[in-house]
Amino acid sequence: MAWVEKHGDGFRVRYRLPDGSLYSETGFATRDQAENRAADVESDQRRDQFVDPRLARTTVGDWIHEWTAAHDVSDGTWAKYNSHLHNHILPRFADMPLGDVKRIVVKGWVKTLRRSLAESSVRDVVTLFSMIMGEAVDEELIGANPCRKLRIDVGGPPERPHASADDVDALAGRVSPENAVLITTAAYSGMRWGELAGLQWSRTNLDTGQITIDPEVGALHEIKGRLELGPPKTPASVRTVYLPAFLVDALAELRRRNPTARFVFTGTDGGLLRRSNFRRRVWLPALAGDPKLGWAPIQPGMHFHDLRHTYKTWLIEDGVPDVLQHKQMGHKYHGVPGIYSHVTRPMIDAMLAGLQARWEQFGSTIWTDHYPETTVVKIACSHSAPTDEKRPADEDRQQAV
Repeated sequence: MAWVEKHGDGFRVRYRLPDGSLYSETGFATRDQAENRAADVESDQRRDQFVDPRLARTTVGDWIHEWTAAHDVSDGTWAKYNSHLHNHILPRFADMPLGDVKRIVVKGWVKTLRRSLAESSVRDVVTLFSMIMGEAVDEELIGANPCRKLRIDVGGPPERPHASADDVDALAGRVSPENAVLITTAAYSGMRWGELAGLQWSRTNLDTGQITIDPEVGALHEIKGRLELGPPKTPASVRTVYLPAFLVDALAELRRRNPTARFVFTGTDGGLLRRSNFRRRVWLPALAGDPKLGWAPIQPGMHFHDLRHTYKTWLIEDGVPDVLQHKQMGHKYHGVPGIYSHVTRPMIDAMLAGLQARWEQFGSTIWTDHYPETTVVKIACSHSAPTDEKRPADEDRQQAV
């Protein structure tokens, strides 16, 4: 049982811990406050939900040290966690006991974060802290997670853009043919940047039109400026990606022109693709356009990752079953439909036929042999491109760099 005693200018609550030792909680200004706490202690003990208050004196910094030693995530995810911990969480909470991290304290911290970070970044930081505090609850260090049900977003994130087939074709027409194949493959396969940048010819079967995402080295990761191969984003990302016929032909020509390459897509020097370089040198200039060539801007603000949004949208437009959409995107299909739905060959063939038809209606010929072997040509689509995309034939030829 728990009881109340006068203590200095206020009151304290005393009770026995499970090991028989006597414990005191002080600092109650009134007897009513102390008696309410005593009642809570007795209720928790009866319901076997009592948390030893001594454990709550563990500092957040010590708990995070223990948590990180046991937590197993990919190197890329850990790099993000480490940044959030050292830049935002530990500076505020490292020396604070777990039991002193109250909900009102976290709300004040979130308000401070919002002054310097984007809403999406605030959400990521608080989600990580909530995960850490939630596991402290699971380990019975504290009784409740102070981050639970804490509202972070105001209005939610804006909807990401997606491209039309004409947009993809126009973007491909503004870059080197090798990069044109990369952009087109992203839009017509839904693969992530890391999966494309780390794609090896040994995992690309042009005879069957299939790409296999390897569970061990299926993606290229950039960690603290270092590029290295590793597992894809999630277990569901380990999958077979099916390619329409035109894309198989484009990749076959790329292979013919680079017969000794290990990786399907490479940088200008033949090395690994670095996302920041590609974005600055290729992606952003293609989006921005060039008035001298009559190139208008295309979807300003669109990210390379939005080509995955594009692919998903096209699959929905073509009526591809949800189970196949999830498989192609590398997403886990949850719930009863995920258990009882299965991908069949007729589904795959129908999906590929829809992608092929979209290309034949809106796409282009990426490669041509009408010019010398040293020159690679991208032929822009003429029947459906906007007027400002049309240009003289000489300007339509773009050499690979």
